[in-house]
Amino acid sequence: MTGPGGCDWDRLREAAREAMTRAYAPYSGYPVGAAALVDDGRTVTGCNVENASYGLGLCAECGLVSQLLNTGGGRLTHFTCVDGRGELLVPCGRCRQLLYEFGGPGLLLQTPAGVLPLAEMLPQAFGPEHLTT
Repeated sequence: MTGPGGCDWDRLREAAREAMTRAYAPYSGYPVGAAALVDDGRTVTGCNVENASYGLGLCAECGLVSQLLNTGGGRLTHFTCVDGRGELLVPCGRCRQLLYEFGGPGLLLQTPAGVLPLAEMLPQAFGPEHLTT
């Protein structure tokens, strides 16, 4: 079923849930999975990967962006993220910045409050365009 932004959000969320089952979260016990559509139609996923030094853990969005680049790059167009129960999560601030780099302000995020553009989740974002002179 196609929803806001022309996306089958149920299918995308299912891909995030599948990724979540591969999370490595032995310290927090809080597995997370993420999935996104790419502008060429691909789906990329990621899961969180913790580390014994805690601060070096990787969010699911990091794995998702790594898979994006490893499979040909492109721009993210639709994004969702789930916890260990399969419930929707919103990306942390660090990950919103990461998603901005690879999806821009128009990236649509599925949130508990509905589908929102990243521009509403990260207003007045700093991005690559600020670095050009």
